[in-house]
Amino acid sequence: MRSQALQAACRPLRSPSSTIQTLVAFQSRPITTSRPKSATSTYTPKQYTPSSTGRKPMTSSASSSSSSSAGANKPSINTPSAKPYAPSAAQQQQQASAAIDIEETPIPVVLDPQAAQVPGATIEDVDPELAAQIPTPSNGAGKKSNGPSRAFTAALTGNGNGANDNGNGGAAQQTIDWSSSYHGLSTEAFSPEVAKILMQPLDPLDVEVKPDGIIYLPEIKYRRILNQAFGPGGWGLAPRGELVVGEKVVTREYALIVGGRFVAQARGECQYFSEETIPTAGEGCKSNALLRCCKDLGIASELWDPRFIREFKKKYAHEIWVEHVVNKKRRQVWCRKDADPWYPYQAVKK
Repeated sequence: MRSQALQAACRPLRSPSSTIQTLVAFQSRPITTSRPKSATSTYTPKQYTPSSTGRKPMTSSASSSSSSSAGANKPSINTPSAKPYAPSAAQQQQQASAAIDIEETPIPVVLDPQAAQVPGATIEDVDPELAAQIPTPSNGAGKKSNGPSRAFTAALTGNGNGANDNGNGGAAQQTIDWSSSYHGLSTEAFSPEVAKILMQPLDPLDVEVKPDGIIYLPEIKYRRILNQAFGPGGWGLAPRGELVVGEKVVTREYALIVGGRFVAQARGECQYFSEETIPTAGEGCKSNALLRCCKDLGIASELWDPRFIREFKKKYAHEIWVEHVVNKKRRQVWCRKDADPWYPYQAVKK
Protein backbone atom coordinates (compact mmCIF):
# COMPACT_ATOMS: atom_id res chain seq x y z
CA MET A 1 0.00 0.00 0.00
CA ARG A 2 2.86 2.34 0.73
CA SER A 3 4.28 1.74 -2.71
CA GLN A 4 1.04 2.74 -4.32
CA ALA A 5 0.97 5.93 -2.28
CA LEU A 6 4.55 6.73 -3.31
CA GLN A 7 3.74 6.16 -6.96
CA ALA A 8 0.80 8.51 -6.61
CA ALA A 9 2.99 11.12 -4.95
CA CYS A 10 5.54 10.96 -7.72
CA ARG A 11 3.05 11.71 -10.46
CA PRO A 12 3.10 15.13 -12.05
CA LEU A 13 1.33 17.65 -9.86
CA ARG A 14 -1.77 19.17 -11.33
CA SER A 15 -2.49 21.73 -8.57
CA PRO A 16 -1.21 22.59 -5.08
CA SER A 17 -4.51 21.60 -3.51
CA SER A 18 -4.37 18.08 -4.91
CA THR A 19 -0.81 17.62 -3.73
CA ILE A 20 -1.68 18.61 -0.15
CA GLN A 21 -4.61 16.23 -0.12
CA THR A 22 -2.39 13.37 -1.28
CA LEU A 23 0.21 13.96 1.43
CA VAL A 24 -2.43 14.17 4.15
CA ALA A 25 -3.98 10.89 3.01
CA PHE A 26 -0.51 9.23 2.96
CA GLN A 27 0.35 10.32 6.48
CA SER A 28 -3.05 9.40 7.96
CA ARG A 29 -2.96 5.79 6.50
CA PRO A 30 -1.81 3.17 9.03
CA ILE A 31 1.22 1.01 8.16
CA THR A 32 0.57 -2.75 8.21
CA THR A 33 3.14 -5.54 8.22
CA SER A 34 2.84 -9.15 7.03
CA ARG A 35 2.03 -11.58 9.83
CA PRO A 36 1.46 -15.32 9.99
CA LYS A 37 -1.96 -16.66 9.28
CA SER A 38 -2.48 -17.43 12.98
CA ALA A 39 -2.11 -14.21 14.93
CA THR A 40 -2.03 -15.95 18.26
CA SER A 41 0.88 -18.36 17.50
CA THR A 42 4.44 -17.19 17.86
CA TYR A 43 7.39 -18.25 15.65
CA THR A 44 10.10 -20.21 17.45
CA PRO A 45 13.29 -21.03 15.44
CA LYS A 46 14.53 -24.63 15.58
CA GLN A 47 17.83 -25.31 17.22
CA TYR A 48 20.34 -27.82 15.78
CA THR A 49 21.12 -30.78 18.03
CA PRO A 50 24.46 -32.39 17.06
CA SER A 51 25.09 -36.11 17.27
CA SER A 52 27.01 -37.70 20.09
CA THR A 53 30.07 -38.68 17.92
CA GLY A 54 32.86 -36.27 17.10
CA ARG A 55 31.10 -32.97 17.77
CA LYS A 56 31.17 -30.35 20.52
CA PRO A 57 28.31 -30.71 23.00
CA MET A 58 25.90 -27.88 23.55
CA THR A 59 25.81 -25.73 26.65
CA SER A 60 23.48 -26.47 29.51
CA SER A 61 21.20 -23.55 28.74
CA ALA A 62 20.92 -24.44 25.08
CA SER A 63 20.44 -28.11 25.80
CA SER A 64 17.73 -27.42 28.35
CA SER A 65 15.82 -25.16 25.98
CA SER A 66 16.26 -27.63 23.15
CA SER A 67 15.08 -30.55 25.23
CA SER A 68 12.06 -28.64 26.44
CA SER A 69 11.02 -27.65 22.91
CA ALA A 70 11.93 -30.90 21.16
CA GLY A 71 10.64 -33.19 23.88
CA ALA A 72 7.10 -32.02 23.34
CA ASN A 73 7.19 -32.76 19.61
CA LYS A 74 9.46 -35.84 19.14
CA PRO A 75 9.34 -39.16 20.93
CA SER A 76 12.42 -40.38 22.76
CA ILE A 77 14.54 -43.17 21.20
CA ASN A 78 16.27 -45.76 23.38
CA THR A 79 19.61 -46.85 21.84
CA PRO A 80 20.89 -50.22 23.11
CA SER A 81 24.38 -50.15 24.50
CA ALA A 82 27.12 -52.22 22.69
CA LYS A 83 28.38 -55.34 24.47
CA PRO A 84 31.83 -56.92 23.93
CA TYR A 85 31.95 -60.24 21.98
CA ALA A 86 32.49 -63.26 24.20
CA PRO A 87 32.60 -66.73 22.53
CA SER A 88 30.82 -69.57 24.18
CA ALA A 89 32.54 -72.48 25.86
CA ALA A 90 31.86 -74.83 22.93
CA GLN A 91 33.37 -72.35 20.46
CA GLN A 92 36.46 -71.90 22.63
CA GLN A 93 36.97 -75.66 22.81
CA GLN A 94 36.58 -76.03 19.01
CA GLN A 95 39.16 -73.30 18.33
CA ALA A 96 41.62 -74.88 20.74
CA SER A 97 41.32 -78.31 19.06
CA ALA A 98 41.83 -76.79 15.60
CA ALA A 99 45.00 -75.07 16.77
CA ILE A 100 46.34 -78.38 18.16
CA ASP A 101 45.67 -80.17 14.83
CA ILE A 102 47.56 -77.50 12.89
CA GLU A 103 50.55 -77.77 15.19
CA GLU A 104 50.66 -81.58 15.07
CA THR A 105 50.23 -81.90 11.26
CA PRO A 106 53.68 -82.50 9.69
CA ILE A 107 54.64 -80.43 6.61
CA PRO A 108 56.17 -82.60 3.85
CA VAL A 109 59.57 -81.38 2.68
CA VAL A 110 60.63 -82.39 -0.85
CA LEU A 111 64.27 -81.74 -1.54
CA ASP A 112 64.36 -83.17 -5.08
CA PRO A 113 61.10 -83.48 -7.08
CA GLN A 114 62.64 -86.04 -9.42
CA ALA A 115 63.64 -88.26 -6.51
CA ALA A 116 60.02 -89.30 -6.01
CA GLN A 117 59.62 -90.46 -9.64
CA VAL A 118 59.41 -94.15 -10.30
CA PRO A 119 62.21 -95.37 -12.58
CA GLY A 120 61.09 -96.51 -16.03
CA ALA A 121 60.83 -100.15 -16.94
CA THR A 122 63.61 -101.67 -19.02
CA ILE A 123 63.35 -104.15 -21.86
CA GLU A 124 64.39 -106.92 -19.43
CA ASP A 125 61.39 -106.14 -17.21
CA VAL A 126 58.93 -106.18 -20.11
CA ASP A 127 60.19 -109.09 -22.20
CA PRO A 128 63.31 -110.95 -20.99
CA GLU A 129 63.36 -113.23 -24.05
CA LEU A 130 63.44 -110.28 -26.43
CA ALA A 131 66.17 -108.64 -24.35
CA ALA A 132 68.31 -111.75 -24.67
CA GLN A 133 68.01 -111.65 -28.48
CA ILE A 134 69.15 -108.01 -28.80
CA PRO A 135 72.95 -107.84 -29.11
CA THR A 136 74.59 -105.57 -26.53
CA PRO A 137 77.82 -103.77 -27.50
CA SER A 138 80.83 -104.54 -25.36
CA ASN A 139 83.64 -102.29 -24.24
CA GLY A 140 87.34 -102.77 -24.86
CA ALA A 141 87.74 -105.26 -21.96
CA GLY A 142 85.14 -107.62 -23.42
CA LYS A 143 82.48 -106.69 -20.87
CA LYS A 144 78.99 -105.63 -21.79
CA SER A 145 78.27 -101.96 -21.47
CA ASN A 146 75.25 -100.63 -19.66
CA GLY A 147 74.01 -98.49 -22.57
CA PRO A 148 71.52 -99.76 -25.17
CA SER A 149 72.70 -100.91 -28.56
CA ARG A 150 72.47 -98.78 -31.69
CA ALA A 151 69.97 -101.20 -33.23
CA PHE A 152 67.72 -100.98 -30.17
CA THR A 153 67.96 -97.18 -30.12
CA ALA A 154 67.15 -96.99 -33.83
CA ALA A 155 64.13 -99.25 -33.33
CA LEU A 156 62.78 -97.05 -30.54
CA THR A 157 63.27 -93.83 -32.53
CA GLY A 158 61.69 -95.23 -35.69
CA ASN A 159 64.96 -95.06 -37.61
CA GLY A 160 65.51 -98.73 -38.21
CA ASN A 161 66.45 -98.27 -41.86
CA GLY A 162 69.51 -96.22 -40.86
CA ALA A 163 68.70 -93.44 -43.33
CA ASN A 164 69.79 -90.75 -40.90
CA ASP A 165 72.64 -92.72 -39.32
CA ASN A 166 75.80 -91.02 -40.55
CA GLY A 167 78.14 -92.54 -37.98
CA ASN A 168 76.92 -90.21 -35.22
CA GLY A 169 74.78 -92.75 -33.37
CA GLY A 170 71.59 -92.09 -35.37
CA ALA A 171 71.65 -88.30 -35.16
CA ALA A 172 68.68 -86.48 -36.65
CA GLN A 173 69.07 -85.16 -40.17
CA GLN A 174 69.58 -81.41 -40.34
CA THR A 175 67.39 -79.16 -42.46
CA ILE A 176 69.05 -78.07 -45.71
CA ASP A 177 68.57 -74.63 -47.21
CA TRP A 178 68.30 -75.42 -50.91
CA SER A 179 68.38 -71.72 -51.85
CA SER A 180 72.16 -71.79 -51.39
CA SER A 181 73.24 -75.36 -50.57
CA TYR A 182 75.07 -77.83 -52.83
CA HIS A 183 74.50 -80.79 -50.52
CA GLY A 184 75.24 -84.17 -52.12
CA LEU A 185 76.73 -82.81 -55.32
CA SER A 186 78.50 -85.65 -57.23
CA THR A 187 78.60 -87.90 -54.14
CA GLU A 188 77.27 -90.97 -55.94
CA ALA A 189 76.41 -91.95 -59.51
CA PHE A 190 72.94 -93.07 -60.50
CA SER A 191 72.33 -96.74 -61.08
CA PRO A 192 72.73 -98.15 -64.62
CA GLU A 193 68.96 -98.62 -64.89
CA VAL A 194 68.32 -94.94 -64.12
CA ALA A 195 71.13 -93.78 -66.43
CA LYS A 196 69.62 -95.82 -69.27
CA ILE A 197 66.27 -94.08 -68.90
CA LEU A 198 67.84 -90.63 -68.72
CA MET A 199 70.09 -91.03 -71.77
CA GLN A 200 67.75 -92.95 -74.04
CA PRO A 201 67.64 -91.67 -77.68
CA LEU A 202 64.90 -89.22 -78.61
CA ASP A 203 61.84 -90.33 -80.49
CA PRO A 204 61.56 -88.15 -83.64
CA LEU A 205 57.79 -87.93 -83.11
CA ASP A 206 58.36 -86.06 -79.82
CA VAL A 207 60.52 -83.31 -81.32
CA GLU A 208 58.82 -80.08 -82.46
CA VAL A 209 59.99 -77.31 -84.80
CA LYS A 210 59.52 -73.59 -84.25
CA PRO A 211 58.69 -71.23 -87.15
CA ASP A 212 62.29 -69.94 -87.09
CA GLY A 213 63.70 -73.49 -87.52
CA ILE A 214 64.72 -74.22 -83.91
CA ILE A 215 63.90 -77.76 -82.80
CA TYR A 216 62.88 -78.47 -79.20
CA LEU A 217 61.32 -81.03 -76.88
CA PRO A 218 58.16 -79.94 -75.01
CA GLU A 219 58.75 -79.51 -71.28
CA ILE A 220 56.14 -82.15 -70.40
CA LYS A 221 58.42 -84.71 -72.04
CA TYR A 222 61.21 -83.83 -69.60
CA ARG A 223 58.86 -84.32 -66.63
CA ARG A 224 57.76 -87.72 -67.92
CA ILE A 225 61.37 -88.87 -68.27
CA LEU A 226 62.19 -87.72 -64.70
CA ASN A 227 59.10 -89.45 -63.31
CA GLN A 228 60.04 -92.63 -65.14
CA ALA A 229 63.60 -92.55 -63.79
CA PHE A 230 63.08 -91.36 -60.17
CA GLY A 231 59.33 -91.68 -59.62
CA PRO A 232 56.86 -88.89 -58.81
CA GLY A 233 58.12 -87.07 -55.72
CA GLY A 234 61.70 -88.30 -56.09
CA TRP A 235 62.83 -85.06 -57.70
CA GLY A 236 61.99 -81.36 -57.54
CA LEU A 237 62.97 -77.83 -58.49
CA ALA A 238 64.11 -75.50 -55.67
CA PRO A 239 64.23 -71.75 -56.41
CA ARG A 240 67.64 -70.18 -55.83
CA GLY A 241 66.43 -66.58 -55.76
CA GLU A 242 63.48 -64.25 -56.33
CA LEU A 243 61.68 -63.75 -59.63
CA VAL A 244 63.37 -60.91 -61.54
CA VAL A 245 60.89 -58.94 -63.65
CA GLY A 246 62.48 -56.97 -66.47
CA GLU A 247 60.97 -54.71 -69.08
CA LYS A 248 59.76 -57.56 -71.29
CA VAL A 249 61.21 -60.73 -69.73
CA VAL A 250 61.22 -62.50 -66.35
CA THR A 251 64.08 -64.68 -65.06
CA ARG A 252 64.69 -66.92 -62.06
CA GLU A 253 67.30 -69.46 -61.04
CA TYR A 254 66.32 -73.00 -60.00
CA ALA A 255 68.16 -76.05 -58.68
CA LEU A 256 67.25 -79.63 -59.59
CA ILE A 257 67.14 -81.83 -56.45
CA VAL A 258 67.00 -85.62 -56.85
CA GLY A 259 66.77 -87.99 -53.88
CA GLY A 260 67.67 -85.26 -51.37
CA ARG A 261 70.86 -84.13 -53.10
CA PHE A 262 71.84 -81.34 -55.44
CA VAL A 263 72.12 -82.31 -59.13
CA ALA A 264 72.10 -79.18 -61.32
CA GLN A 265 71.02 -75.55 -61.48
CA ALA A 266 70.07 -73.18 -64.30
CA ARG A 267 68.38 -69.84 -64.88
CA GLY A 268 65.12 -69.84 -66.78
CA GLU A 269 63.60 -67.00 -68.75
CA CYS A 270 60.30 -66.17 -70.44
CA GLN A 271 58.86 -63.15 -72.21
CA TYR A 272 55.65 -61.37 -71.24
CA PHE A 273 53.54 -58.71 -72.97
CA SER A 274 51.52 -57.18 -70.10
CA GLU A 275 51.50 -57.13 -66.30
CA GLU A 276 48.54 -59.54 -66.23
CA THR A 277 50.66 -62.24 -67.91
CA ILE A 278 53.59 -62.09 -65.43
CA PRO A 279 52.34 -65.14 -63.41
CA THR A 280 52.09 -67.18 -66.61
CA ALA A 281 55.54 -66.02 -67.63
CA GLY A 282 56.82 -67.15 -64.22
CA GLU A 283 55.62 -70.70 -64.91
CA GLY A 284 57.25 -70.60 -68.32
CA CYS A 285 60.47 -69.47 -66.66
CA LYS A 286 60.38 -72.53 -64.37
CA SER A 287 59.85 -74.90 -67.30
CA ASN A 288 62.71 -73.28 -69.19
CA ALA A 289 65.02 -73.79 -66.20
CA LEU A 290 63.96 -77.45 -65.97
CA LEU A 291 64.96 -78.35 -69.52
CA ARG A 292 68.29 -76.57 -69.04
CA CYS A 293 68.99 -78.54 -65.85
CA CYS A 294 68.16 -81.77 -67.62
CA LYS A 295 71.14 -81.25 -69.94
CA ASP A 296 73.42 -82.23 -67.02
CA LEU A 297 71.54 -85.54 -66.73
CA GLY A 298 71.87 -86.27 -70.47
CA ILE A 299 68.14 -85.90 -71.21
CA ALA A 300 67.51 -84.86 -74.85
CA SER A 301 71.15 -83.97 -75.31
CA GLU A 302 70.76 -84.43 -79.09
CA LEU A 303 68.92 -81.09 -79.31
CA TRP A 304 72.26 -79.31 -78.71
CA ASP A 305 74.16 -81.45 -81.24
CA PRO A 306 74.56 -79.53 -84.56
CA ARG A 307 74.89 -82.70 -86.65
CA PHE A 308 71.66 -84.13 -85.19
CA ILE A 309 69.86 -80.81 -85.85
CA ARG A 310 70.85 -80.76 -89.55
CA GLU A 311 69.88 -84.38 -90.11
CA PHE A 312 66.55 -84.00 -88.33
CA LYS A 313 65.53 -80.88 -90.27
CA LYS A 314 66.52 -82.51 -93.53
CA LYS A 315 64.51 -85.63 -92.82
CA TYR A 316 61.51 -84.45 -90.79
CA ALA A 317 61.08 -80.70 -91.46
CA HIS A 318 60.79 -78.29 -94.40
CA GLU A 319 60.45 -74.57 -95.06
CA ILE A 320 57.23 -73.42 -96.79
CA TRP A 321 55.38 -70.24 -97.72
CA VAL A 322 52.48 -69.27 -95.49
CA GLU A 323 49.95 -66.45 -95.38
CA HIS A 324 48.69 -64.63 -92.28
CA VAL A 325 44.96 -65.18 -91.99
CA VAL A 326 44.33 -61.63 -90.72
CA ASN A 327 46.64 -59.20 -92.52
CA LYS A 328 47.25 -61.50 -95.55
CA LYS A 329 51.01 -61.07 -95.31
CA ARG A 330 53.18 -63.86 -96.68
CA ARG A 331 56.41 -65.24 -95.29
CA GLN A 332 58.51 -68.43 -95.06
CA VAL A 333 58.34 -70.60 -91.90
CA TRP A 334 59.63 -73.98 -90.79
CA CYS A 335 57.30 -76.83 -89.77
CA ARG A 336 57.23 -80.60 -89.65
CA LYS A 337 56.51 -82.43 -92.89
CA ASP A 338 53.73 -84.43 -91.24
CA ALA A 339 51.98 -81.36 -89.70
CA ASP A 340 50.34 -78.13 -90.82
CA PRO A 341 51.80 -74.70 -89.97
CA TRP A 342 50.83 -73.06 -86.68
CA TYR A 343 47.92 -70.62 -86.43
CA PRO A 344 47.55 -67.84 -87.63
CA TYR A 345 49.34 -69.03 -90.73
CA GLN A 346 48.11 -71.23 -93.54
CA ALA A 347 50.13 -72.88 -96.33
CA VAL A 348 49.96 -71.24 -99.76
CA LYS A 349 51.73 -71.70 -103.05
CA LYS A 350 54.49 -69.28 -103.95
